[in-house]
Amino acid sequence: MDRKTYTAELAGLRELRAGITAAEKQVAAAQKELDKLTAQRSRRVAGLAGYEGAQAAPIAKASGLSVGDVVRIAPLLDPTPATVRTFRSDDQAAVAAPAPASQAAPVDEPAVAVAPALTRPAPEVEGQAVAEQPAPAAPVTEVADQAVTEQPAALQPGLAPPVVGETEPGVQAVTASIPGATGQHAVAPVAAAPRPAVESGPRELPTLPEGRAGARFEAVTTGLVSKRPNFTQQARSTVFLDAATGDLAVRDRVVRLDLGARTPGEILDAVLAAAPGTERIYITAGAPWHDGAERYSTLKDAVAAWLNTPSERWTTAVGSGRDKLAGHFVHQRQPVGRYAPAAAPDGGSTEIRSMGEWFDPDGADVVTCRDAFRLLWQALRRHWDDAVLMGSPSQTGRDLWSRTIPTTGKWAGGYPVLSEELRGLLHATGGQGRTELILPPRVPEQLPALVEYDRTFAYAKHLWKSPVGTPRRITAAAFAAMSEAEQVKALMSCSHWNIRVTVPQGWDHVGLLPAPVTGDRAWIYPATPGATFTTWAGGAEIHLALSNHIAPWRIEVLGGLLFEDGKPLDEWGKRLKAAWADLTNLSKLHGDERQRTAAYLASRAVRSVLLFGLGGFAQRPRLVSGTTPLGEALPAGVEILGQDDHVVTWQRQAGFSRDPYAHPEWAAYVWSGARAALLDMKYRQGKEVIGYAGALHAKPGTVVYFGTDGIALTERQPWPYRGEPGDYLLKGHLTGPVEHPTSQEQYLKLRGLGRAELAAKGADQ
Repeated sequence: MDRKTYTAELAGLRELRAGITAAEKQVAAAQKELDKLTAQRSRRVAGLAGYEGAQAAPIAKASGLSVGDVVRIAPLLDPTPATVRTFRSDDQAAVAAPAPASQAAPVDEPAVAVAPALTRPAPEVEGQAVAEQPAPAAPVTEVADQAVTEQPAALQPGLAPPVVGETEPGVQAVTASIPGATGQHAVAPVAAAPRPAVESGPRELPTLPEGRAGARFEAVTTGLVSKRPNFTQQARSTVFLDAATGDLAVRDRVVRLDLGARTPGEILDAVLAAAPGTERIYITAGAPWHDGAERYSTLKDAVAAWLNTPSERWTTAVGSGRDKLAGHFVHQRQPVGRYAPAAAPDGGSTEIRSMGEWFDPDGADVVTCRDAFRLLWQALRRHWDDAVLMGSPSQTGRDLWSRTIPTTGKWAGGYPVLSEELRGLLHATGGQGRTELILPPRVPEQLPALVEYDRTFAYAKHLWKSPVGTPRRITAAAFAAMSEAEQVKALMSCSHWNIRVTVPQGWDHVGLLPAPVTGDRAWIYPATPGATFTTWAGGAEIHLALSNHIAPWRIEVLGGLLFEDGKPLDEWGKRLKAAWADLTNLSKLHGDERQRTAAYLASRAVRSVLLFGLGGFAQRPRLVSGTTPLGEALPAGVEILGQDDHVVTWQRQAGFSRDPYAHPEWAAYVWSGARAALLDMKYRQGKEVIGYAGALHAKPGTVVYFGTDGIALTERQPWPYRGEPGDYLLKGHLTGPVEHPTSQEQYLKLRGLGRAELAAKGADQ
């Protein structure tokens, strides 16, 4: 094959790629529509079950489902006579009955252990609406996929004796009931068969292996420790550029530049001519990397092409120094371009970055953005003598944290990094923020209003305790052998659990625990009574599921990891909260409007430092991007992002690096606590609880949307706002009636209208 044929084949491949991309979009759109129609069918089937004369057979015929599928969606339509179901249950219970002690064979260790219900009374707070607590249902014990109702007379005062039943052939489960907070016996109930299926397809999560392979899940990486640095970061010469107008803020002056066609090379030429020695350029407006995006099949292709626009005077930087990286970072909206002079590629480099990494400028000019950075640095310097603003909030957050590592005490030598196997498990089983749009019939088709609450600086509230050291593996047998007090302490400690969950009968509120599913969503939150799923969750979420004021969920512990409680993020969090509070106050009190805006943007930057700094600890497997001259061999295992006449742009998974600051256990624990606080959060005055907030303290059927650190409802809530981290701030109120959004995109549009309406009327908090 000659060069001409090779080039022609490449051109043909590009055309084929465009066709494949278009076809994939059509398939994705069709699948989305199919999922929507299937969900509508399930809701209608469930709704028909409310008619007294409804029968499974005609509904199955009309819907195109089997009778079994209809019954799984709506258990009330099960055509099996009640007497037959009772007989089967009694028969299975007889088969599962334990043999007399004198004839019993040795029993294997239990594969599951049921966590105790920790029921607390519904909160009674003056002036606050409280959901009514339903009467406790008769406890049931699961037996071979059937359900046998325990006789209340069998319960004795005090701690009830364990009930042993066979959940699967050869697998023993231990269920214990404990006294509830009201003095009644509270038993976490199980579902009656048949179990409703979770709507989305389940996704299997990894588990802790047995034997020698499992030992690596209770270990740390040899020779890899987070240590306090013994050097000071070097500040980079930074300027701020509005790529739409050409305005450049450099030091204390503003100049207007001619950016030509706004290619990287022309921007670098213009900026370096006006401000020699510049090492970092923040684009505050104009997004030049989106120029000509309509010519590409994806926005990422357009950004990659812009970053690699040929230039006679500039080339891709190869990287040098402690905090300089090689190559470009391809991102749809916040890319990073790293360039060096073509005449000296190993010399100094200049970065082109997006201001959106730190905060949304929202129309602020380059002077205001520059002042925001100055205020941010000054606020951080009041709490860190050696604070330096690095290229991204993630880098800055991690560097600032490293300077809070203790110099005395148990962890003076640094915090050990977990084994690669354990980090991989945490990445696979620990989700981030909760994003969920709740659809009818769980909420009305016509919303009386759409009211948005946002938790102020939310993650800052959850940094006071974090897991440290090597975790201890807890098997189901070990958990079952614990006393009730030990079980409660384990669940309230820094821990991560593999559990099987059953939604209690009669539950009519939002889901509490994440269930893994296939597809883009990755996690859903089942709320259908009787639904059963297997998942991993943090101790904070599990404790809430067992102790919420409505009804305890059934939690079967399959295994878990129990860490030592520590405070590795506490000092970091306290200093960032102090800097945030200083800037927030300045944004309200400063006499100059520009400085008030700059202080507000700087406070948003502190939030980004914490948010992305925490995400940096998660240190997921690295995605590395790079470029190779056209015609040269590509590195193994790369995905091609795009190419032009000169270079091929690619990316590849690089696995886990030996990063001394990799601590996914910290990120997972904070994210778990934040998800729990979206459901139930206490307001304290000293040690006294003076109020509650969160989705579980709203009426059933009023929660419309969860969005990481905020929720949307159909009515306002009496939740106090004190301006402290974690408080629920009224952010938007769209007066109804409002058509229920059918997608996240529609919700975001309505959210914007609600924020605009509230701003026009003035927030009544």
